[in-house]
Amino acid sequence: MTSPTTPTPQEAYQATNRHYELPAELFGIYLDQRLKYSSGLYSDEHTDLDRAQTDKLHFVARQLGLTGGERLLDIGCGWGSLILFMAREYGCHTTGVTPSRPQAEYIREQAEKAGVADLITLELGSFADIEVAGRFDAATLLGSIVHMPNRTAILRKMRGLLRNGGSMYLSESCFRDHETYAEFSRRPGTKHVTEDIFGFADMVPLSVLVEAVESAGFSLTGLSDLTSHYHRTIEEWERRVETARDRVELVAPGMSEPLIRYLRTANAGWGYTTKHYALSALKSRMGPTEAP
Repeated sequence: MTSPTTPTPQEAYQATNRHYELPAELFGIYLDQRLKYSSGLYSDEHTDLDRAQTDKLHFVARQLGLTGGERLLDIGCGWGSLILFMAREYGCHTTGVTPSRPQAEYIREQAEKAGVADLITLELGSFADIEVAGRFDAATLLGSIVHMPNRTAILRKMRGLLRNGGSMYLSESCFRDHETYAEFSRRPGTKHVTEDIFGFADMVPLSVLVEAVESAGFSLTGLSDLTSHYHRTIEEWERRVETARDRVELVAPGMSEPLIRYLRTANAGWGYTTKHYALSALKSRMGPTEAP
């Protein structure tokens, strides 16, 4: 399933990149201290955003089966929260793929400060177009496959970079079902998020993601509904933007209103039109193009 105006991978990459070229200072106003731009994991009502995002990263590590020292690929690595964390906490050799030069520069600076620069490799560009060397024990896509119109091809390429038995973690926001996708995907509020903010994003029902995962040759091993956790995460992001509108305008003039509208629109649909899921899978059998 694709949007009626699905762009080419290169067009999607160029459109989406506009959002992630915004300065790190903007994201630092409303994200956690790691600049993790995806759902946290809240253990109770007293958990703050920083704790929730740390707990979420440990959750990802458990879903991947990390024990320490693995080679990890993160596609769409954002501001590096996952690769920096896995390098520091688990001693993983991490490779991050980002379309954004400011993100890459920020990650390199943070890796030097944390003393893990030797464990961090960065690939700048669209994952669909670049060549990534080596074999990996695990790979992740946190909120990034929504920006990629060729999701099955992306997952097949990812799978080809994993060793046999390698693990994959994917988390994404989804429309509740196919009927809801057909009704809401082209509404003004949705288009503000997917086109005005991100440039390109095609949020699809969970069944479409599962089909892509299986078509790419993965064996699904786990599925978690994190909808309530993302709702709470975005509530905190919105609160932070609301209380720091002047700072937002200083860093990125004209961004406070569209940013608040994006956050409110995203949060209005949780459980009604949209859900947020985490999927885990293994490369445990031959893919569709592989011979024994």
